[in-house]
Formats: sequence, C-alpha cells, structure tokens
Amino acid sequence: MAATYQRFGDYQRELTAGRNELSANALTPDIQWDEQGRLIPVPELRVRLTAGEVVRLLEPYVTVRFMEQVRAVVPLALYLALFQILFLQQMVEDSWLITGGLLAVIVGLMFFMEGLKLGLMPFGTVIGSQLPRNSTLPLVLFITLLLGIGVTFAEPAIGALKAAGQNVSVERAPYLYAILNFWSEQLVLVVGASVGLAAVTGTLRFLYGWSLKPLIYLSLLPLLALSVFCSFDPELTKILGLAWDCGAVTTGPVTVPLVLSLGIGIAAAAGKGDSGLSGFGIVTLASLFPIIGVLLLCLYVSHSVTPQEIMELAAQAAAAAGAVKAPWYETSPGAEIVLGVRAILPLVLFLFIVLKLVLRETLENQGEILYGITLTIIGMCIFNVGLTYGLSKLGGSAGGLVPTAFMEIQGMPQSPIYVYAVGLVLSLVFAWVLGFGATLAEPALNALGMTTEKLTNGVFRKKTLINAVSLGVGFGIAIGLAKLIFDLPLVWLVLPGYLLALLLTVFSSEAFVNVAWDSAGVTTGPITVPLVLAMGLGFGNATHAVEGFGILSMASIGPIITVMITGLWTQHKANQQRKAALADRSAPSRAEAQAIL
Repeated sequence: MAATYQRFGDYQRELTAGRNELSANALTPDIQWDEQGRLIPVPELRVRLTAGEVVRLLEPYVTVRFMEQVRAVVPLALYLALFQILFLQQMVEDSWLITGGLLAVIVGLMFFMEGLKLGLMPFGTVIGSQLPRNSTLPLVLFITLLLGIGVTFAEPAIGALKAAGQNVSVERAPYLYAILNFWSEQLVLVVGASVGLAAVTGTLRFLYGWSLKPLIYLSLLPLLALSVFCSFDPELTKILGLAWDCGAVTTGPVTVPLVLSLGIGIAAAAGKGDSGLSGFGIVTLASLFPIIGVLLLCLYVSHSVTPQEIMELAAQAAAAAGAVKAPWYETSPGAEIVLGVRAILPLVLFLFIVLKLVLRETLENQGEILYGITLTIIGMCIFNVGLTYGLSKLGGSAGGLVPTAFMEIQGMPQSPIYVYAVGLVLSLVFAWVLGFGATLAEPALNALGMTTEKLTNGVFRKKTLINAVSLGVGFGIAIGLAKLIFDLPLVWLVLPGYLLALLLTVFSSEAFVNVAWDSAGVTTGPITVPLVLAMGLGFGNATHAVEGFGILSMASIGPIITVMITGLWTQHKANQQRKAALADRSAPSRAEAQAIL
C-alpha cells in the first residue's frame, strides 16, 4: 500500500476542528475596588457536582482501598469454605450471614486503615518529632507508656480475644474462664501496659544504640521461667496458651505504626535516627512483654480466688443474665459498636491533650484529620460486627469440622470421614496451607521485606524473606494444631522452640536478629488473628480439649527460626562468594604466569 502524505497545517486544523478557543483573560473576573479604594475580594464559586460526577470521582479512590482488603480476606474465606465442602463434605451453615459478616470486615478494614493513615498517623508523626524537643526525657517516656496502653485498646484483634471467653468451660478451666470473663478489662490493661513498657524500652534503645540481643535474652529468661513454673500447676498450665497468644494479638495495624513512628521520631530528634536499625526492636519487645504481664496477672488471680469461687461467680452471673434482659449496648450488634467507639475515642483524646497541653502544637489539615478519625471509628465499629458474624463464625465452623476428618465427633454420623492417618495428615496440611496463605496476604510483610533488602544491601531479598516467614507461620500453625490433637503441654513446644531461637540468635548478625524477631510480629494481622483464634477454639471444643489457645504462639516462633536459618545460610553463601572473588582477584592470570615462567 502506497504511503499518503498530509500537510502538518492540515493535521493541526483537523485536531482543533469543533473546538472553541477562549482567552484566559475572559475567564478571569474583573478587578473591582470599593469606595475607599480597597480591593474587593473575588467571591469563591462553589463547585456543584451531580451524583454521577461524585461517584466517578470517588470510584478510583474507593476501588483501590476496597480491593486491598478483598485480596486479604476473600482468598482465606474461600479456602476455608472450599476445604469444608470438598474435603469435610459439609456445607457452610449460615452462609449468607457469614458472607455479610465478611463484607463488613472488608468495608470496616477499608475505612479503618484509611482513617488510620489520615487521622491517627499525623498525631504520631508530630508528637514523635516535637516531644523530645519540648519535654524532658522522663515525660517523654511516660507519654510513650500511656500511648502503648491506648493503642492496645484500639487494636481490632483485642475484640476477638475478649469474645474467646464465651467458648471456655468454667468447670474445666476456671482460671482461664475468670480472666477472659471477669478480668477481661484488667487483661487488656495489663497487655497495654506491657506494650507501653516495650515502647519505652525500644525508645531507649533508639536513643542509646543498645543491641537487641541482650534485650531478647533478658526478656526470654523470665518468660520461660514463668512458663515452666505455671506448667507444674494443673490449673495454671491451662492459661499458658492464652498468655503466649497475647503476644501475637498486640502487634497489629494500630500499635506498630503509631508506636514505631513515635520511637523513630524521638530517635531522629535526638540525632540517632540515621541508623539502619532504626525502627527495629519495638515490635519484638511488644510481642514478648505482654506474655510476661499476662502470666503475672494469672498468678495474681490464682492467689486471689479459688476455682470453686470462680464457679460460683459464673453460676451467679448466668442466673442474673437469664433473669434480667441485657441492655442494647451489651448485646450484639450494639456491643460491637460501643466497643469500637470506646477503643478509638480515648486514644484520640489522649493524643489531642498531649498535642495541645504538652507540646502546644496545632495540626495542619485539621479537616482531613477529623475526616480520618471519623473513618477510623466507623471502620472499627463495622469491623467488630463483621468479626462476630463473619471471621469468628467462619473460623469456628471450620475448626469444629476439621476433627471429623480423623475422629468421631458427636452429632456427625459420617465421622470419621477418612482413615485416621489420612485424616490426620489432611488436617495438618490444611493448617499449614492456612498459615502460609494468610501470611502471604499480610501487607506489613511486604514493607518488612523491602526494609530488609535495603538493610542487607540486597543479600537478603524481599521474596526470600516472605517465603521464609510464610513457611515458618505455616509450620507453626500446623504444630499448634498438633498440640490440640495430641493434647501436648504448650511448654513442651515453646521451651525447645525458643531455646533454638536463642541459639540461632547467638550465631546470627545483629541485622538478621532484628529482622527475624520483628517478623514474628508482622505476621499476626487483623485478619489472621481472629481467624486462627476462632479456628483453634472451634477445634478445641470439637475435640473436647481444655482450651484452644496456643496456635498463634507457635505461629510467632516459627518465622523467627526459619528467618534466622535462612539468614545464616544467606550469610554463608555471601561469604563463600566473597572468598571466591578475593581468590580470583589475587590469583595471577595465565599470561602473567607464563611471563614469570
């Protein structure tokens, strides 16, 4: 086909055909003065948008944030549902209710995470940068302590921990029942205070350049000693799973960013924020300190009341609940809404008081921040409702049906579905895939992977870290499920696991230690914690286990071990490559050798 040529002028004329050109002066209003010769300001014209235009403007903004949560929730929900239908041969009960609950989880997390970024994070940034300049170190540390307590109450997974108390039998585990039902507020307060102490210790580490290794040793030794002590008491050993799981609950989407931004801001203000290790350590300590706090609380409760007194209190509470109709704010969904408001508003008020009374600072873009806080409260309320009717219900249902694969369950005439060995292996594979897939969906893990790759100059790649952490969580959840199946004491699993982690810590470099121990915290997000917790409790109820806690604790120790093993192997390969390169550089070339000869 022959080429055709066209004049450039004709091309331009065709492009501008049908268009009207306006001068910029025609769009500019005329300048006017009043009688005194002062310039009259031009009135602002309000832009009026139709409903369709508003939808088109918001669509890309909402779609991106909505799909982020869909990718985190839907694959796990589909996996649980399909496993239940295909392998356990049971339909999902209340499927429409669960679907609505999962949708509420997605929408709630979308609002919550966006509100967290717009409304709460600016507080952490400003306070972290200005507090050390305007206050003494004791006041800084005291505010950091209070902030740790406040953010714990605002964690979405805390609601799942409180709800777990309804599934505990007071006759079989009286102290566990008492802590989750009668001492639930004290439990959250102790966990919060422990997170606050972790934030204080992590901040001091930033300021003075402390190594993380000694802090890990000093934290683990009393922790393991308390666990061994409690394991000798037949009643106290039943609370070990709850105590160790509390370490995973604390490191969520509220605690980590706020406390971390405060600590890094303080370090930067003190001129210590340029280190590559800035930001590491607080997550590790915030995972270990709450376990110690909960164990101490359990010891206090055991010396305050007897199991018989707890059973009497439980009977009285049950009778009172049956005689008097509970108010709307104590029943679902009112209870979830009240819990959401109570979790966010005190934290916002505390941050505002610190900003105004202590720092005497003002926030820029106050309208945007108010919008973010509103989104955070709405998101937390919707998430709590979705947690009750979606995640917890689905996880509990799946956990209650998994044992039918290898053992006879009352009310399930077709159980066991498979031969014992086949059903047992299938259940453990189910747990491993659940842990592996849930970890891959955690957005915080990608951020940690990029930081690690930068910190190690590309030696430890992001993909390598993600795979190592996911493998560790998968094996951890599988081992946690095996603990429930074979009724293994948790201390038998925790003690050798953390002793191995300590041994690997001794031989690992500071950079890999920071990454490995912090990876245990980023794996337990707002989706993983309620889902795994509900699954464990459902599994425990179906198998008549005393309690269903402990799976999250094993999911935390797994990635520490796998990441440090991977780090040591990576370091070994890098050293071999370095030695080979030095050997090649020092060896004379063939031509030089011939010239010498």
